[in-house]
Amino acid sequence: MDYSTLVLGFTFVLSYLYVIGKICGRGSKKLPPGPSPWPIIGSLHLLGAKPHGSLANLAKIYGPIMSLKLGQITTVVISSSTIAKQVLKTQDQAFSTRFIPDATHAHNHYQFSVVWLPVCPQWRILRRIMNINLFSSSKLDANQHLRSQKVKELIAYCDKCSQEGKVVDIGQVAFKTNLNLMSNTLFSKDLADPFSDSKVELKDVICGIMLEAGKPNLVDFFPILEKIDLQRIRRRNIIYAGKLYKLFDDLINERLEEKKRGFNKKSDVLETLLNICEENFEEIDHNHIKSIFLDLFVAATDTSTSTVEWAMAEILKQPEIMKKVQVELAEIIGKGKLIEEVDVSRLTYLQCIIKETLRMHPPAPLLVPRRVDQDVELCDYIIPKGSQILVNVWAIGRDFTLWEDPLLFKPERFWNSNIDMRGQDFELIPFGAGRRICPGYPLALRMVPVMLGSLLNSFNWTLEAGIVPRDLDMEEKFGLTLAKAQPLRAIPSPL
Repeated sequence: MDYSTLVLGFTFVLSYLYVIGKICGRGSKKLPPGPSPWPIIGSLHLLGAKPHGSLANLAKIYGPIMSLKLGQITTVVISSSTIAKQVLKTQDQAFSTRFIPDATHAHNHYQFSVVWLPVCPQWRILRRIMNINLFSSSKLDANQHLRSQKVKELIAYCDKCSQEGKVVDIGQVAFKTNLNLMSNTLFSKDLADPFSDSKVELKDVICGIMLEAGKPNLVDFFPILEKIDLQRIRRRNIIYAGKLYKLFDDLINERLEEKKRGFNKKSDVLETLLNICEENFEEIDHNHIKSIFLDLFVAATDTSTSTVEWAMAEILKQPEIMKKVQVELAEIIGKGKLIEEVDVSRLTYLQCIIKETLRMHPPAPLLVPRRVDQDVELCDYIIPKGSQILVNVWAIGRDFTLWEDPLLFKPERFWNSNIDMRGQDFELIPFGAGRRICPGYPLALRMVPVMLGSLLNSFNWTLEAGIVPRDLDMEEKFGLTLAKAQPLRAIPSPL
């Protein structure tokens, strides 16, 4: 081989290696920064029992947009309000598909649910039906008497406990109130025995669904394990969801039998959905109806309950906040009176408390996970097709660049603030934003302040068993929603 050929070959090899190196280097730069993955498991070991907190800590190292390899799945985590706005608003269409957890395969729920369906004609039909028949202003106004009645029942039960010196499980009574509100709206009947001391199986079922759906599941990170269901999460969710589906089947069949016999028509959601189903079976069928009910029961009861419980816990931890809000309630509403929905706009400090609760304890700390169906450019990075997208609203709510003393519960921070919670101000997006914002947020923003304000305007509250406020356990229990690990138990007394 002559010298020129050798030089030419050597130059070719160097050029080839240089091009390959540039390609590889460019590819590595395209992904957002993140921890180096371990073989096979990637960065799964870094999630811990509270992934929202672990991911927030990692974001302090790798930045507000970072990528992790979780098993076989590339996951991109957003921990900044600016980038969250880019994902949920500016590039909403590219990020609108859901990442489907294996737990939602129970009873094929993901194929019929407005939460998990992709943005498609069927999703638009279901979303329109819910917006018109459940969450429009006119429908919410028409059902206001139901919410008022359920709050009266809640206060009556707490009054009985006050007279007897009994402890109130705040989460349990808030759950029953929300459950019976929803069941009356949907079916014109209570599904929970109002404030009996018996165990509430439906609460266990609904909390079980949320807990299982939110658990880190190996099947989600290693799809090859789908048929094994190694952690039995799908199996447990089949049992939980099956109990709700049986309940819904019974209620649907009961109503169909009543219609056949010519009983008086009811003006609830079940009647409306069955009429739509009869008129246009191609739009929705009984599977869609049951999935709508499951979504509403799980989301509406669990999230509102959690918010009321966290708010009461924070208020009991700082008794001066309770005194301050009670002064406002007494001046504007009158001591001992129930709150009506029309009053809420005048209760500035109560609204501040709810905003601060949702900042520190967002019901869904990572929102509902999303997925990209094709490569997407975001902040000069390339998010590869099939990646899971998590928006860590829990971390955004604790961002020192956005909030002064973010780890302290300070409702006063919202006194002169125009920050809203309806998906326009990305510092505070507990319900998400964009086309996939939680459809039930209009109901939550009516129900939560009325429940919380009525509890605070009707009673003084102290912790059970002489627990001092500073010792109140504020540990979180991670699931699809962020629940309080230890139930809040408090004693009501006359104002």
